[in-house]
Amino acid sequence: MSEITLQHHRTVWHFVPGLALSAAVTAVALWGGSIPAIAGAGFSALTLAILLGMVVGNTIYPHIWKSCDGGVIFAKQHLLRLGIILYGFRLTFSQIADVGASGIAIDVLTLTSTFLLACFIGQKVFGLDRQTSWLIGAGSSICGAAAVLATEPVVKAEASKVTVAVATVVIFGTLAIFLYPAMYPLVAHWFSPETYGIYIGSTMHEVAQVVAAGHAIKPEAENAAVIAKMLRVMMLAPFLIFLAARVKQLAPADSNQKSKITIPWFAILFIVVAIFNSFHLLPKSVVDMLVTLDTVLLAMAMAALGVTTHVSALKKAGAKPLLMALVLFIWLIVGGGAINLAVHSLMA
Repeated sequence: MSEITLQHHRTVWHFVPGLALSAAVTAVALWGGSIPAIAGAGFSALTLAILLGMVVGNTIYPHIWKSCDGGVIFAKQHLLRLGIILYGFRLTFSQIADVGASGIAIDVLTLTSTFLLACFIGQKVFGLDRQTSWLIGAGSSICGAAAVLATEPVVKAEASKVTVAVATVVIFGTLAIFLYPAMYPLVAHWFSPETYGIYIGSTMHEVAQVVAAGHAIKPEAENAAVIAKMLRVMMLAPFLIFLAARVKQLAPADSNQKSKITIPWFAILFIVVAIFNSFHLLPKSVVDMLVTLDTVLLAMAMAALGVTTHVSALKKAGAKPLLMALVLFIWLIVGGGAINLAVHSLMA
């Protein structure tokens, strides 16, 4: 066997232990996410993967990190990008027509206002760094943990900051699962089940959380909520492109980044895949298989993120990120509700 072949084998085996660890955590998370009681509470496999990953990362991993680090980092970076690309198979552009112009306007206004508010209060009010503010803002304004993970390569944030942002999605998104159905009888004279579903989809964090909240009201609310939410997910790619341009603009004058822009190609490919999926060229069974593969890849990325996050880093972050996320949560409920009512009134 030649020296080049031996080197190749060493390189491949360098990733195996870490990928195996991420896969093992993912397997447990997928099993947990398939239990009706857990899934009904809005805990997706992605959420469970990061929580289980954190348990492993703060118990077993410190003793085995030397052999696993290469594969864990590979899962956190490269499998994440591939997972975001394949996420496009969950979407079709016909979903936009189902929601209508009012749904698009609501999603755009809610996303933009929430992220701009996050940028302002994160740095000006709570004194957080720009990366943390952006990550929490992305998670709150677009699609929860998936948006946080997709934003991380663009802003080049540390694992601890990413985990803090994901934690805010878990906390307030879970709270929303119970809050939104409880609010519906109080506001039913302003919202029909369909328009309340759009309100849910345009303001709640995670897709799984949106499904759980809509399901607790009525089937019409659930269907509208999912469509509005998936439309919001589609906005992830243009958001990342704008954010990449902003990162380049804010780079120091003497930085090499000033002369170039980091294009998030995975975000562009995400849109390409969604367009391709809109033509229904692949059999449903193949698309279902790709969506399942995508869930596994994203869960492995989340597991790897959890594994590389230490409790000490979360303690260091303090209460400010949670307070910032709380303000955004209140804005999504109150401000998002006002946006929904205003748009429906104007476009009725």
